Formats: sequence, structure tokens, C-alpha cells
Amino acid sequence: MLSDTNLIFVLGFFINFLFAFIIIRFVYFPRQSEHTYLFTFLAFNTVIYFIMGLFTSVELSIGAGFGLFALFSVLRYRTETVPIHEMTYLFLMVALPVLNSILISSGQYEELILTNVLITGVIWTLENGWGFTSRMRSKEIVYEKIDLVHPDKQEEMLADIRERTGLYVVRFEIGRIDYLHDTVDGRIFYLEEAE
Repeated sequence: MLSDTNLIFVLGFFINFLFAFIIIRFVYFPRQSEHTYLFTFLAFNTVIYFIMGLFTSVELSIGAGFGLFALFSVLRYRTETVPIHEMTYLFLMVALPVLNSILISSGQYEELILTNVLITGVIWTLENGWGFTSRMRSKEIVYEKIDLVHPDKQEEMLADIRERTGLYVVRFEIGRIDYLHDTVDGRIFYLEEAE
């Protein structure tokens, strides 16, 4: 049978995982429809909760918990580039179990629920662009009308890209120019109407 301390720890895990799941499934996923990072987000969240539980049960300092952040920054430079939007969710999935573990171990149950509800609410509000009429998005494209890639012909190029994509493109950033194939790799920035 579980002791009261272990029962509270397990209950804290379910609360932590429930809010992490709500954020990823109902806030992140409907907007991104991206499966690539779902495993990473929820696995990080789960493992960090248990690590923080170990830190509190073994009487290790919270400074050791912040050492985790240093470890993740080193991992960040050793892995593929992750878009800033996904890095924000990854940071959230790292910070949430740290907060939850500290609050559950110190017996602050109302603060635990209130913190999770507020964080989820803020993330949902920001992700849905509440109060904003439009949103800036970007996409990488390969553009073959290389003669229009000139500062004097910028408006003509943007009009051509708008016509082809049906998007309201406001800017085009030139990446790599391939004169052999007469193409330009670049990124378009366009306004997407908020839903």
C-alpha cells in the first residue's frame, strides 16, 4: 500500500500530466497539427516530474533542478534546429513539472491547481491570438523567377508570389540563390486571418 507521501506524489503526477496533455492536445496540436514533437513534449514533462520528485525526496537542492536547464541547453546545441514556437512549448513542458513538483511536495494544493489553470489559460489565449486581428506566419519556398529577385522589383515579386499562393505576402527573405537552376530558396512572411 502507498504511504500518504507517495500517494500525494502519484496524484501530483496525474495532475501534472493532465495539464500537460490538455496544453499539448487541445492548445498546441489543433493549431500546428504537428506530430513530430508530441512525444518529446510529454516525455520531457513526465521524466522531469519524476526527477524533481527524486530531488525533493532525497533532500537535494533546487539548484540541482536548475542544473537540468543547463543540461537541456547543451542538448539544444547538439540536436537539430527546433522552431522557436516548439522551443517555447518544450520550455513549458520542462518548467511545468518543476513547478508542480515543488508545489505538491510543499503541500500547496490550491496554488498547484491555480497555477496550472492560469498557465493553460494564458497559453490558450496566446495561441488563439485573442485580441489580435491577424497573425504573421512564414513558409519556406523555392522561387524560380530569379529576374524579379532584385531590390528594384520587390513589389512585382511580392505581387507574383501573392497571386501564386493566394496568401497576403508582406515580405520575402532571400536565402540561397542557385544560378545554375535559376531558383532562389527563401522564406515568405504572410498575414493569416485569426480564426
